[in-house]
Amino acid sequence: MPLTNSSNRYGSLSRLLHWSMAIAILAMFPLGKIAHDAPFDTAEQLARKAQLFSAHKTLGVVVLGLAVVRIGWTLSQVHPQPLHPARRLETLAASVVHLLLYVSLVAVPLTGWVHHAASQGFAPIWGIGQSLPFVPKDLGLSETAGALHGVFVKLLGVSLLLHIAGALKHHVIDRDDTLRRMTRGIAALPQKAGHPASSPWVAKGIAVAIWSAALAVTLSQAPAPTPSSKIPLGGVQTPAPAAAQGNWVVRDGSLGLSVQQFGQTVSGEFAQWHAQITFEDSPGDGIKGAVEVRVDTRSLRLGSVTEQAKGADYLAVSQFPQAVFVADIHALGDRYEAQGTLRLRDVEVPVSLPFVLTLSGDTAKMQGNVTLDRRLFGIGDAMTDEGQLGFEVVVPVALTAQRVQN
Repeated sequence: MPLTNSSNRYGSLSRLLHWSMAIAILAMFPLGKIAHDAPFDTAEQLARKAQLFSAHKTLGVVVLGLAVVRIGWTLSQVHPQPLHPARRLETLAASVVHLLLYVSLVAVPLTGWVHHAASQGFAPIWGIGQSLPFVPKDLGLSETAGALHGVFVKLLGVSLLLHIAGALKHHVIDRDDTLRRMTRGIAALPQKAGHPASSPWVAKGIAVAIWSAALAVTLSQAPAPTPSSKIPLGGVQTPAPAAAQGNWVVRDGSLGLSVQQFGQTVSGEFAQWHAQITFEDSPGDGIKGAVEVRVDTRSLRLGSVTEQAKGADYLAVSQFPQAVFVADIHALGDRYEAQGTLRLRDVEVPVSLPFVLTLSGDTAKMQGNVTLDRRLFGIGDAMTDEGQLGFEVVVPVALTAQRVQN
């Protein structure tokens, strides 16, 4: 069997690429659905869910590679003539469906990859990881890519069904060799003379119109992306407590979170929190002030595992929407430490937060981090394997505050 195509049959490489992709695609659809619907209440269930998603993502990358090779090979080859060229509408429809298929076969895995590469998540692609060159960790980009992934999945599904229906129609109703060309490599010539009325550009124009309409609808319905950079607290902070506001006002800052999941670092941040600070930079060691931080746990963003982290087995944000850290600020030589308690999920645990403080007139910049043991707060009790979900959670804090003038 010749490797290349001719005007009346498909070569062996075209057929190999076609059926390899068909098998991979038919496996990818149910695998993605099963992975999405799989529960994650226990360590074993979460591990299985991660494996399913890793398999789905890895298979998607395989499909992407095959699609690029298939398209390149197709562009370099003669395309076998349609067996019914006089059926102009049918031939045009087949061309449009093929164009939709080719683009969707690239767009589906690529947008899915960007969706996960731009977010923090779990279930990496086997042998590759999750990141992509030139794709930053950006929640807005991830959400947009996720919406595009969804619409291209639908386009791929519809195109695939139409492609299969067309092949069966040729085989069962027309009883011609269209399907046998691809299954057995049979050479077949058109049954009647005739020429399609439309040029290839008509099919391309229709395909572009379909893509444009689908993208326009998807992007118009997508939620506005949430910024992923440090969030200014003015205007988005949680309501301040009724107590005194302190003598420093936070102007901007970030409150992060990172944990190891299946050997990968998953990082995120809380978008809404309020810090009440009292501080006097007097000489010597000792207590220099106090701080109270109230965190809206519902505002957590943790990439693709955000909803999981907010669930009942973890932060349980619907039941415990706020975490509170209350501490005295101690000066210890050339360093500082906030020593107090953190109340999370209705559990209060002693916490010490060491930090670096830089004072410049009435402006103060603070950076520090604390490592917490999630088990002390009853977070993820079912996750007893540290290799699946780390026990230690690192909480980095950075802020800039302005002294309140009396």
